[in-house]
Amino acid sequence: MAMRPLMVAAAMGLAAMMGAHAPQAQARAYVDVDVRVAPPPPRYERVRVRPGYVWTPGYWRWNGRRHVWIGGSYVVARPGYAYTAPRWVSNGPAWRFHAGRWVRRY
Repeated sequence: MAMRPLMVAAAMGLAAMMGAHAPQAQARAYVDVDVRVAPPPPRYERVRVRPGYVWTPGYWRWNGRRHVWIGGSYVVARPGYAYTAPRWVSNGPAWRFHAGRWVRRY
């Protein structure tokens, strides 16, 4: 068991070094997070229509100890794209966070 922390640290260091040399096209803008605590239900947010903008709904973010609410906001609309809201998905005994992102419409 004493080797496990060393192996984890070595794997993280190797991953960090590989990430430093990755081309921009392969860089990820977010990191998946697995948490053993289910997020609370979403909070109600009043939304008004704003031409040229898309509402990005609020979500629960894990801060390492508990879920913290991040309020929604308006972002400039991207023609040809649809915004997919951030969400928590049940992944066996854990919950996995998927960040919001823009998806190209076909």
